[in-house]
Amino acid sequence: MELIKTNFGFHSTADQVMDGIDLTGKRAIVTGASSGIGIETARALAKAGAEVTMAVRNVEAGNKVASEIIASTGNKKIYVAPLNLEDLQSINTFVASWQEPLHILINNAGVMAIPELQKTANGIEMQFMTNYLGHFALAVGLYDALASAGSARIVVVSSSGHLLSPVVYDDINFLFRAYDPWLSYGQAKTACILFAVGATMRWAEKGITVNALNPGAILTNLQKHVGGKLRSAPELHKTPQQGAATTHLLAASPLLDGRGGHYFENCNEAITVTKRPDNYEGVAIYALNKDNADHLWNLSLQFLTQLS
Repeated sequence: MELIKTNFGFHSTADQVMDGIDLTGKRAIVTGASSGIGIETARALAKAGAEVTMAVRNVEAGNKVASEIIASTGNKKIYVAPLNLEDLQSINTFVASWQEPLHILINNAGVMAIPELQKTANGIEMQFMTNYLGHFALAVGLYDALASAGSARIVVVSSSGHLLSPVVYDDINFLFRAYDPWLSYGQAKTACILFAVGATMRWAEKGITVNALNPGAILTNLQKHVGGKLRSAPELHKTPQQGAATTHLLAASPLLDGRGGHYFENCNEAITVTKRPDNYEGVAIYALNKDNADHLWNLSLQFLTQLS
């Protein structure tokens, strides 16, 4: 199958991708919108006219960012709601409060390379819960709202870090393996891509498509556990505006109408790789495997039962 290619690339910005796109009348949710590329994601959606709900853990920080977005875009339909992706009760409360059709869900929030093994009160490894399972619960909970929109998109922020590890289904919570922060991060980000595959297979008939992406190397709070520094070469670093560009391509570009289950980087669909390349480009073959996606989906539903 031919890869989806665009006229955008590494240096493209969110504003360039969104040029000419009108999201007036569309409702969007962005998780983790009070820091990092989440701020730019919310701002560019607001500039295009969307009603944006910033789902954040730190409501005070979210309110500050929302005020800045309103002032800079003139769009007053910017709202802040509490959401803690580590806590199923918080997710369920957020879902229960949502009453309208939802056109765009951007699963942006995340953590990276937590140095020591941490688990939720219910025993789920923290990176897997925050980066993947919490977002899975959120999307499943918002299914009716997404389906009622008629044509909805879910955008999942993954990472080139998915190339570090497949999902180890028999030991997601590191009950047998020695914990490694990068293997943990890798399997969680692989899970994000598999969600795009699994959800598109199940939900596309209701007009819901899901795609995943690697935003690139952007210096944000995400690096707080690794000394506040980027590990990649300087020429590979992006600004937040550049980092949010691929997110906006998947959220709003007509090129993605009705198309899901793909992984993008630098505003273009990535090649599939069968081993980890030195430049960390491409998408691992295990992250697009439909059997893997089905396995993860069923396991995720079991986890949600365990958490409830």
